[in-house]
Amino acid sequence: MTKKERYRGIIGWFRDNMAIAETELHYENPFQLLMAVILSAQCTDKRVNQISPALFEAYPTPEVMAVSTPEAVYEYVKSVSYPNSKAKHLVEMSRMLVKDFGGEVPSEMDDLVKLPGVGRKTANVMLSVVWGKATMAVDTHVFRVSHRLGLVPDSCNTPLKVELELVKHIADEDIPKAHHWLLLHGRYVCQSRTPHCEKCGLQPWCQHFLGQIESN
Repeated sequence: MTKKERYRGIIGWFRDNMAIAETELHYENPFQLLMAVILSAQCTDKRVNQISPALFEAYPTPEVMAVSTPEAVYEYVKSVSYPNSKAKHLVEMSRMLVKDFGGEVPSEMDDLVKLPGVGRKTANVMLSVVWGKATMAVDTHVFRVSHRLGLVPDSCNTPLKVELELVKHIADEDIPKAHHWLLLHGRYVCQSRTPHCEKCGLQPWCQHFLGQIESN
């Protein structure tokens, strides 16, 4: 099977079977999503969604959070992973939004990654989810699933290398949704410890599954 055939089969299956694929984080505006994505690092979306309503109510705008303190924000985020550093990042991020961007979340990669707590993955999430740009955020799920399916070679051993390989082979119009296709597939089907190959519709193109058949 050629790489082109594998991509065509997998992306086609996702198009047909996951027409709706979007973030599971709850938000109503770009600032809320940015806070949620920062909080979701090494933490489940479920946990973030549990604490975000109170956080969003207390800090509805960057201007409100900018005059707060990490200690005050900590009380709202203390049940997520690394709450001290995340509380600090949220306050510093808000202050930079107010000082440098007029209180608006920027829509360019170079500007987003200047914000405290925002790396390339978070920036890519914002660009694709809010502005529909052809950017591919690579988290642990996307990284794992891409390798198992055979979409990327073993030499793609960093998130950036995986990102660049995926966007090279996926059409621009599919890239924003493809992030969620791969992420959700990894979260619910192609799980880390026990991939549920028996109920996976990607068997015909999956390098991992086909390799198991050949070895048996």
